[in-house]
Amino acid sequence: MTRVAIVGGGPAGLSAALFTAKNGLETTVFDTDETWMHKAHLFNYPGIGSIGGDAFIEVTRQQVDDFGVDRRQGAEVTGVSKDGGFTVSTEDGEYGADYVVLATGADRSLAEDLGCEADDDGVVEVGVEMETSVADAYATGAMVRAEEWQAVIAAGDGAAAALNILSKEKGEHYHDFDVPADATETFGGMVDEV
Repeated sequence: MTRVAIVGGGPAGLSAALFTAKNGLETTVFDTDETWMHKAHLFNYPGIGSIGGDAFIEVTRQQVDDFGVDRRQGAEVTGVSKDGGFTVSTEDGEYGADYVVLATGADRSLAEDLGCEADDDGVVEVGVEMETSVADAYATGAMVRAEEWQAVIAAGDGAAAALNILSKEKGEHYHDFDVPADATETFGGMVDEV
């Protein structure tokens, strides 16, 4: 059983995975590698002057791998259901989870199947914490917006979902904020010298 199951390996899904895994929650990402980032070049992402979408995804995948995310590359999710916890179904089997983060771009079919409320245009309804009408199910990125689709927005959605999950787990508002004095001790060889 994984604590957090994330469906989608673009900026939203990988951002959510980074935050949950970095903070000790067992995290699995199911990624068919169909992210729009393969068609992108980023000039509008804070902290990055210029990077191709493929390179951005590879760097982000390496970050989540460094924190121990179970990344199921090529695993297509065929269904998500809830009966107490969540069951994520793939062709290779079923996986249990306490939380699910849907990060499937404009494909809202899993959210529909799960029974998440949507507006008249099919946009999944969420609050600022990205939680859907189904408790402990989160939706991110293009599935929660009619047209405002940007990598940085999607990554922020993933982070918001992850922080809400972490707040639920810790029983208080959780802030993921690292300081330089703790970086080397906490992250060892992953810290770049600036």
